[in-house]
Amino acid sequence: MKIKAHIVFDKTASSLKIKIFIEKKIKIVSLKKSTMIIVLGGDGFMLQALKKLYKYNKPFYGINSGNYGFLMNKFSKKNLLKNLMQAKPIKINPLEMIVKTKNNLLKRSIAINEVSVLRQSKQAASVEVKNGKSSLIKKLISDGVLVSTPAGSTAYNLSAHGPILDLDSKKIAITPISPFRPRRWKGIILSEKSKINIINLDVDKRPISAVADNHEVRNAKNIIVKINKKINFNLLYSKNNSLHKKIKIEQLRKETTNN
Repeated sequence: MKIKAHIVFDKTASSLKIKIFIEKKIKIVSLKKSTMIIVLGGDGFMLQALKKLYKYNKPFYGINSGNYGFLMNKFSKKNLLKNLMQAKPIKINPLEMIVKTKNNLLKRSIAINEVSVLRQSKQAASVEVKNGKSSLIKKLISDGVLVSTPAGSTAYNLSAHGPILDLDSKKIAITPISPFRPRRWKGIILSEKSKINIINLDVDKRPISAVADNHEVRNAKNIIVKINKKINFNLLYSKNNSLHKKIKIEQLRKETTNN
């Protein structure tokens, strides 16, 4: 199979250097003519590229030129062509966030990692968390709460002491951020079919914002979060660098830490 790639990159010196190398090795074409999109940068840039370009229905192969690069592959001059040719696809469905603001405006966005509901002032957030019509917690006072996908469960969710989810688990995680009341509520794991409703119980005194990965909506009154099965992100991973393997490594690392 001949590789016809389109490259997007984050304009850093390290990304530019990798781009120049790749252009000497494979055919670079327009977005519409490509068989894959190569993304050069870190996780943040990959998230931006996925949201901007997923409608082209092309697989994404990320090459890390940032820091950790959890969603990315390692760059290898020696094995570049082999890695691209043998890369395996992983399909990810994002979260859809629908926010009703204090002024009753509706704002929509998607999130690959998580939706974060965060306090917007010095006052802690006071929210009710529901799954459909059932109340999961009637009053959570905290710095906020996260709804995370399996792919995002090792990001902000893990930092907030949430569970690491297997990529094929068909689950989502709800994790409180610094809970004050009830202090010992650790969150919950639910089916990916769940429809989460987060309600601000004190809109005037305790404003909150809702953030889909890196897109923020302020003064949220009501936030609905659910998996959108109509949107597919196809990520490509080298044989020894799969997202499954990275998640397993994080799970083992957590167990070792707990011991």
